[in-house]
Amino acid sequence: MRGAAQEPDASPVPPPPPAVFQKTFASGQLSFLSDYAGHPAKEALKDKRLHAILKQMIPRTEYHYGRDMPLSDASEIVLDGNSLPVEIREGRYVTIATSGGEYLSGKGFLWFDLQQGIALGGVFFHPTNGEPTPTLAIFSRQLKETTLSMSQLPVAFAQDLGAWLAEARVRPISPRYFIPDNGKKYVLVHDEDYCDSPPGAPAPPQDECQQLNADAADADLKAAYFMKETGNAANATAWMLNPELVTWFGVRDQTCGLGPGAIGCRIRITRQRTRVVIRQHS
Repeated sequence: MRGAAQEPDASPVPPPPPAVFQKTFASGQLSFLSDYAGHPAKEALKDKRLHAILKQMIPRTEYHYGRDMPLSDASEIVLDGNSLPVEIREGRYVTIATSGGEYLSGKGFLWFDLQQGIALGGVFFHPTNGEPTPTLAIFSRQLKETTLSMSQLPVAFAQDLGAWLAEARVRPISPRYFIPDNGKKYVLVHDEDYCDSPPGAPAPPQDECQQLNADAADADLKAAYFMKETGNAANATAWMLNPELVTWFGVRDQTCGLGPGAIGCRIRITRQRTRVVIRQHS
């Protein structure tokens, strides 16, 4: 059967290289953001200097946020929600974010590295267009890649994203995408290991953290099939449940069985299948 689950080689996959950010901002262009430390996000968003930055960093594309609209408009809508205080960490990492709005439970953020001139934004909401839900899309015109995993983005960004997800009460695991300069949408792969723990910290319960790893692998594969069906369009709509994906999940579960190693098998096979689907359609 084409696309059937097979037990993959268990050898570790080498880590991918860090993402390359192009056309970064000069430090002087972003330094004014420091003045908003601790202020509500809405105050910073009124600054015309920030508007000029956003025009340069948000990809020019149509995005489906309840209806088709420019991605810049969708970002503006979610950033008009409940403001969080502007966070500036280590004097360089800036997060401007909201914790929720009424429309589709939308929430958003902007993130800047003042030293490196990096700018990223994000939109989280509950789609009603047949897309796997809820969903998080991260965007930046500074990105050119069409395949990307979380570990390729700056470590500081991942840390601040995690803090925002917790503060805004966003599900830590859901289908995730990124939108680079070309305006198309691609899967942002979960390659975190939720069973990792900081040095000296107690290890998380294996059954719980492995379930998180399994949920993340499933979310990535569902997102990959959605983008396969819709040609990586940022305003994609698809209502039909993909029969190939449903069949594949069934074959995978039969292959891995129900024993003690079943969840590890499912994670490995699912991640392998996700890489195949992404390579075919990126």
